[in-house]
Amino acid sequence: MAKIKLTKNELKKQKDALKMYQRYLPTLMLKKQQLQAEIRVTEVRIGELKGQRNHADAALNFWIAVFGEKGIFTPEILKIARLKTGQGNVAGVAIPLFEGVEFEVFPYDLNMTPLWLDTAVEKLKAILLLELETQVLEEQRRRLDRELRITTQRVNLFEKVKIPETSDNIRKIQVYLGDQQTAAVVRGKIAKRGLAKAAQKGGA
Repeated sequence: MAKIKLTKNELKKQKDALKMYQRYLPTLMLKKQQLQAEIRVTEVRIGELKGQRNHADAALNFWIAVFGEKGIFTPEILKIARLKTGQGNVAGVAIPLFEGVEFEVFPYDLNMTPLWLDTAVEKLKAILLLELETQVLEEQRRRLDRELRITTQRVNLFEKVKIPETSDNIRKIQVYLGDQQTAAVVRGKIAKRGLAKAAQKGGA
């Protein structure tokens, strides 16, 4: 801790600093609570999407196993043309928002392929939608987690270091200035008594 000057100017500086810390701490604590709440909401949604994804995977695998013919349904048949995202803001943090996906389906001959292929393509689209929305939400959570760590560090710095340290500095300066004032009064009284005695001797 840097050595403080025991002066009136330093006392004012420390009091101003304490006011600033006390003013910003509630704002930081509110931001921390907002981030924590939003992270919980995001985690719940990610859990829901993963559950839906597992269910959809199982359904697609069953569908292909029952109706599939080898070599007809391949990953190349469906491609992601564009992931559409927007931008949101939570407690001052820019986060991506999932807005949908544009798919590109590889052309296939309707006369030469079985009817189930159309359904399989739609089921795969649904799985990819769930996967991509989950990825966007996980990026949201990463950004919110990072901001929460920074905000928590600031809250701890203000609450556990800066405010106690500044309050202690103010107390030390006030004690010192109080002692100096008392000493000055005592010196004044001693000097006054000395002058009075000198005056008495001079008058004798």
